[in-house]
Amino acid sequence: MRRIPSFPALRAFEAAARLGSFARASAELHLTPSAVSHQIRALERWFGRPLFRRANRQATLTAEGQRLLAGLTHAFDALEAVCAELGPPPPSSLAVHCTPSFAAKWLGPRLPAFVEAHPGIAIRLSTSADPVDLGRHEEIDVLIAYGRPPRGPGVTVESLGPEEIAALCTPEVARAVGPGGVGRFTRLDSSFSPVRWPDWFAHNGLPIPTDPGGPAFDRGSLVISAAVQGLGVALETLRFADGELGAGQLVRLGHGRVASLYRDLHFICYRDRDGALEKIRAFRSWLLDVEADSRAGRPETSA
Repeated sequence: MRRIPSFPALRAFEAAARLGSFARASAELHLTPSAVSHQIRALERWFGRPLFRRANRQATLTAEGQRLLAGLTHAFDALEAVCAELGPPPPSSLAVHCTPSFAAKWLGPRLPAFVEAHPGIAIRLSTSADPVDLGRHEEIDVLIAYGRPPRGPGVTVESLGPEEIAALCTPEVARAVGPGGVGRFTRLDSSFSPVRWPDWFAHNGLPIPTDPGGPAFDRGSLVISAAVQGLGVALETLRFADGELGAGQLVRLGHGRVASLYRDLHFICYRDRDGALEKIRAFRSWLLDVEADSRAGRPETSA
């Protein structure tokens, strides 16, 4: 039988001595300062000598306390090392950056499936509408770029596949416009989209309106929301409108009399040197598979 004092008392002493404060030790151990103090006094009684000098509300280690701390530091370091070897590996962190609309309308709703399939990868998601240079932002592992793919050495860029950009509106707005009046409707503008209304009119052989159009928004998700509210017709990627199309809140304008445009707008990007990392490979594979499934299941509703 080993002749050593209680482990909680040793742990309380080691924390207080290492941190230089009973209060900080109590916070680390999730105990009250009084409980830490009682455990250390019990340890001092077991040794029959003081381990701290207490004066003017300060506590400093005695020579015996310093000797005990040195031994416990070595022992606790060894315990921590062997527990780390035997325990499960810590989660691998994967920092993903994308636009706010892609996060809100596409990636966010699907991320729980990735987390469930890959519990060892902890996703850290950040968003902004500004271009990101992976060469200057080492804190980002994967960038999902929008619009134009980034250029530069040392970066792998892969399209998520062509996406349909369609004129979308509520069934009520579609009926009001009518099948023969596709040129007369309130156009909702998405400021950052590389596909503009003149592109759509030219693609369909229709005259380009000269009026200024309707409201403009700086997020694709906001344009979709405005279309759902009946404010007009959105020209947006169906990646951002899957849910609204499936629920019948939005339809493609024109009774099939007008054509959508197809563009590669989203790109998965990562540093060449990181391509063999398992977390990058797992996320890339999952992303491409889920997007392929989403595209295959996308409704063809028009009005």
